[in-house]
Amino acid sequence: MAKKKTVEEKSHYVGIIGLGYVGLPLAREFCLGGAKVLGFDVNTAMVNKINRGKSPIKHIPNTQLTDMISTGRFRATDKMNLLSRPDTLLICVPTPLTENREPDMFYVEETCKTIAKYLRKGQLVILESTTYPGTTRELMLPILETSGLKAGKDFYMAYSPEREDPGNKDFRTSTIPKVVGGLDDISLKIALEVYSCAIETLVPVDSCEIAEAAKIIENTYRCVNIAMVNELKQLFDKMGIDVWEVIRAASTKPFGFKAFYPGPGLGGHCIPIDPFYLTWKARQYGMPTRFIELAGEINTDMPNYVISKVMDALNDKKKSLKGSKILVLGLAYKKDIDDVRESPSLELIELLKKKGAKVDYNDPYIPQTHKMRDYDLKMKSKNLTAKMLKSYDAALIATDHSDYDYSWIVENSQLVIDTRNATADVKKGRKKIVKA
Repeated sequence: MAKKKTVEEKSHYVGIIGLGYVGLPLAREFCLGGAKVLGFDVNTAMVNKINRGKSPIKHIPNTQLTDMISTGRFRATDKMNLLSRPDTLLICVPTPLTENREPDMFYVEETCKTIAKYLRKGQLVILESTTYPGTTRELMLPILETSGLKAGKDFYMAYSPEREDPGNKDFRTSTIPKVVGGLDDISLKIALEVYSCAIETLVPVDSCEIAEAAKIIENTYRCVNIAMVNELKQLFDKMGIDVWEVIRAASTKPFGFKAFYPGPGLGGHCIPIDPFYLTWKARQYGMPTRFIELAGEINTDMPNYVISKVMDALNDKKKSLKGSKILVLGLAYKKDIDDVRESPSLELIELLKKKGAKVDYNDPYIPQTHKMRDYDLKMKSKNLTAKMLKSYDAALIATDHSDYDYSWIVENSQLVIDTRNATADVKKGRKKIVKA
């Protein structure tokens, strides 16, 4: 009988669980690096779509997906009994928050329970989902060991946080340095060998906990700094000062300053969520994280600030928000992507509707909404025409997509509420523009 391959022999048969914005780009890099990849997802419709060469993600073109499949290096499946086949299993599932802003580890727990049913000797299991320090050792390890196998002896474990930034043209998955922490020395060694075929720069650290904490601090850093400029935006607005010009001026300092920009609220799967994983963990140690909680409070309230600016702008035109027609421009959480996870645009639409406004949206990358964890808007993107724009009482720029012609939008709109400084270079019609 032929001996089974194991990761210790540097075989590269990788299983990726979760084929979303983290898993699918990772699969691409492993295929390009010469590995064979089996992608797992519980969404059967998406699995079938992927196997037909239809990418569910804008920045993974169909041509790249077709190449991955045609070479025989990649296929997707919803059959979890195949989890025993790959030598390495990478977990790329959501880690959202509960309504009480506590970690919701349901997807990680259920994935580990499923893996435990099929786990075999020699396999390496790596979590990539963002989480609190201690998850790999305290939560995943006991579940996986219900298989009867022992970690560090029969199978191996590591944590390596994803650092995806959809729409970033300067970096791709393979060129972003990758932090890797192992449950033990041999787990780290094997994990580094596996990732070396897909990632250019690896950053080994001494433990899973250090790797988990590194991811949390990256996103908390951004969350706190964005909260600061969001608060300053509101202050400077009362003072009649343009915060965007202030940031532009401060950015000329060649040291000691990094520019962060305000917006209508935080979006994406990481920054609005990850800091609260740390505040939850900190409570277990009896320590309040006041800085993080204040930042979260400021950022969470930004959609309400934007709505107040919309109301004030309409009042100046002797109109009420109730009954007004509002067109939200951009549904994605940031420019030039098709990702709506935690997008402030969703909250803006719901708030506008609650105030009695009639709301539509346009987004060149999102033709229609789909049911999400907290939202089910059941809306379709409206086609932009001059006649259509003129029919709305206000156009609210929530996402500054490059595809938009902002001069044309201002020219054909009655009123423009700009949350992204997208109209900074517009020359004509500036009296129509209200920054929010």
